[in-house]
Amino acid sequence: MEFYELLEQWFARNGRDLPWRNTRDPYRVWVSEIILQQTRVEQGRDYYIRFLKAFPTVGQLAAASQDSVMRQWEGLGYYSRARNLHAAARQVVEAGKFPADYAGLRSLKGVGDYTAAAIASFCYDEPRAVVDGNVYRVLSRCFGITTPIDTTQGRREFAEMADMLLDRQRPALYNQAIMDFGALHCTPKSPLCSTCPMEAMCKAREWGRVGELPVKSKRTAVAIRHLVYFILEEEHGCFLIRRREAGDIWKGLYEPLLLEMQHEADSDEAMAALGNWLSENAGAWGEEVDLHLKESVQGLRHQLTHRLLLADAYRVRARGCDAERCKAPEGYRWVSRDELVELAAPRLVNRIYEHFGMAE
Repeated sequence: MEFYELLEQWFARNGRDLPWRNTRDPYRVWVSEIILQQTRVEQGRDYYIRFLKAFPTVGQLAAASQDSVMRQWEGLGYYSRARNLHAAARQVVEAGKFPADYAGLRSLKGVGDYTAAAIASFCYDEPRAVVDGNVYRVLSRCFGITTPIDTTQGRREFAEMADMLLDRQRPALYNQAIMDFGALHCTPKSPLCSTCPMEAMCKAREWGRVGELPVKSKRTAVAIRHLVYFILEEEHGCFLIRRREAGDIWKGLYEPLLLEMQHEADSDEAMAALGNWLSENAGAWGEEVDLHLKESVQGLRHQLTHRLLLADAYRVRARGCDAERCKAPEGYRWVSRDELVELAAPRLVNRIYEHFGMAE
């Protein structure tokens, strides 16, 4: 029996019933694929439903403000996905229709080889093989491919193998089958080898190397960053915030005043740093206002792919300061509490708001 036949038989018995599999609408499939690029299915399902409720069509997504798009994406991470989705929606509207083949899909901002292949096969039955983490794992184990997946040679070798194995008559079925097989059966840890339909052909099983495949040539070092946030509140209950710009994580999201340290700082050092920042950036009022520390939280940890963020946060009342007299420093603005909770913020910042009882 052919490899694709074994996969499709397994999928007929075990495949997941997912909302984006009940449509051939390229907009809906595209949204699901962008969400799932760096998100587990269990988490992505709810975001998919909410996102489509907010933006049912590509035209409505294109017409939306970036803030409203980021608000719907809040908590998913990898926020460049949302910005690219928004920009690509405007490309589609400008073109007058959704691309109907792999090449056209590949031209959309944020759409790479995998996503274009997925949409082209699922919506248009174009014979394009998907290659994601699940596919790397299944192919490397079944066929004993030891070429590192994070090299040019490895990516080319796996793409060629995936294309060779593709069921060209039913590419959508095959692609869904191999992805589900990797996600549910041939898992990274504790794969279900004893009940595997591929057991007779699995080289990794034969060699006793299931846990070693696929191979990566190197591991990226994790950088540690020390963040100190200040929830700075003026006399009438408005808060100082800024929108993060390009060049770092969380572009386009909102956050309170952030000072990044080279090391862990105690509260005295943190408050001194705040006073210095206000003197340098807020003009005369930085020296005239009385800073009153209301509450704090230390030792928050937030893991990103290649960064570990260690954060402290201080809620500070600026006595003698009001938004009319104390103009916000460049890049910042004063917002009410109601406005604050409506603006998309990183998950770490929302955890701080929750700790201080400021969330919705």
